[in-house]
Amino acid sequence: MTKVVLISGSLRAASVNSAALRAVRRIIAQTRPAASAVFLPIGRLPFYNGDVDSAGTTPAVAVARALVADADALVISTPCYNGAVPGVLKNALDWLSRPDGASPLAGRVAAVLSASPGARGGIDAQPALLDLLDSCEAITVEHPPVAIREAHQRLDGAGEMTDPEAVAALRELVDATFEAVSIIAEQRRSVLRSAQPVAAADGPWSRARVTLSRS
Repeated sequence: MTKVVLISGSLRAASVNSAALRAVRRIIAQTRPAASAVFLPIGRLPFYNGDVDSAGTTPAVAVARALVADADALVISTPCYNGAVPGVLKNALDWLSRPDGASPLAGRVAAVLSASPGARGGIDAQPALLDLLDSCEAITVEHPPVAIREAHQRLDGAGEMTDPEAVAALRELVDATFEAVSIIAEQRRSVLRSAQPVAAADGPWSRARVTLSRS
């Protein structure tokens, strides 16, 4: 069973990024009933402190690392705060990038999107997020950027993202993510069969810089 972890870079209860990820979860449930999608609440993580990490992780950090380590893929939705990734999301990735040599992010498939009430849909935060994931040795999904602009207008009365255009873009991203998981799994099976190591970053779903298609 494919396991997907959803991470929202916003802590607001009415976050449009969280709404976008809830739509992703519904799409997965509708199109891939054998898969699972769960949220990782990054607001519970303390500020990263190397001394705390060396002394032994807190329960929230241990749970987060275990959840990601057991996942096949991550889907991360970020807002854009002053042209950058929110600190709370960077903090979560700092925790998940450790311990050195055993990061649960290393080799994990990761898809990125953004949502914003603004006209650019938070697209300006995506390059930095991709750089962070690349530094963490995650395998980012090659896909035209999904940046949901004027996202607050795409919610229904219950605060759910049901706008057809947004849902269609999210569905394409979900499809690309599951295809990436399948390709990486087959690559790893081939490695086991041949007993010859291959760098995940050399695969067709390694980090790619793509031009903006939705802004």
